[in-house]
Amino acid sequence: MTEKNKYIHQVEECVVFLREQLPFIPSLVIQLGTGLGGLAGQVKPNLILPYHEIPNFPCSTVSSHQGNLIIGHLHGTPVIILQGRFHCYEGYSSKEVAFPIRVLSLLGVRTLVLTNAAGGLNPAFAPGSIMIFRDHLNLLGDNPLRGPNVDFWGPRFPDFSIPYNPELIKVALESAETCGLDKVVTGVYACIPGPSLETPAETRWLRGCGADAVGMSSIPEIIVARHAGMDVLGLSVISNVNDPDKMQPILLEEIIAAAGLVEPQLERLIIEIIRRIYATKTTR
Repeated sequence: MTEKNKYIHQVEECVVFLREQLPFIPSLVIQLGTGLGGLAGQVKPNLILPYHEIPNFPCSTVSSHQGNLIIGHLHGTPVIILQGRFHCYEGYSSKEVAFPIRVLSLLGVRTLVLTNAAGGLNPAFAPGSIMIFRDHLNLLGDNPLRGPNVDFWGPRFPDFSIPYNPELIKVALESAETCGLDKVVTGVYACIPGPSLETPAETRWLRGCGADAVGMSSIPEIIVARHAGMDVLGLSVISNVNDPDKMQPILLEEIIAAAGLVEPQLERLIIEIIRRIYATKTTR
């Protein structure tokens, strides 16, 4: 069996399993990042599946990523929650990292809301801000679409001139205003391989490339989602702001703690975004 056929088989096996297990298929998936898994607690669950029980799913090795697929209702809205993700620095390829999104796209999920914690690069940002993605830089050195294309899944050369849905960005900004959140910004997210954090020179270079924030996740999932024709909204909690001339030591524990402080605001924002998305759909 070729590598392409092996991967197709793994995806299809997982699709069949989840189709049999899930009581319904929502149109929306929310992927929760580092230190941001608390939103799952607000979901009224119909089913919780640990990742290790799902065929061919990778297993998260990062302690702040609980590793559950949860299907249920968030304030009345049907959703799938991916409570935790995978990273290339764990040893996974970007194709493996994006495996859950590929599977969910084939089940009919059409919108991805994705969160992570990131370091700020834009000196105008403040720690504790929430950044809405308007573009990104893929600096992983890998792409989940590398290799033979599966034409049924998406085009060989997908267009990325508008990577993030403008209507979703507008809804997110309007939702932030409704929630009274004054530290919500838009920006360019840069994804690096990790797990080492940025040096002063790397920080200066990333700023020069036009990046407003930097992290080690999310882009493989986003690329696969767009390849599959899904709408994507990306949200980063800015845990700190890096000054290349006055760099301070950064510890993962501090990133998780900083994300936790902003998490209640992010939860309010996501809930309002979802309310507006579904209100729009029901009035069409």
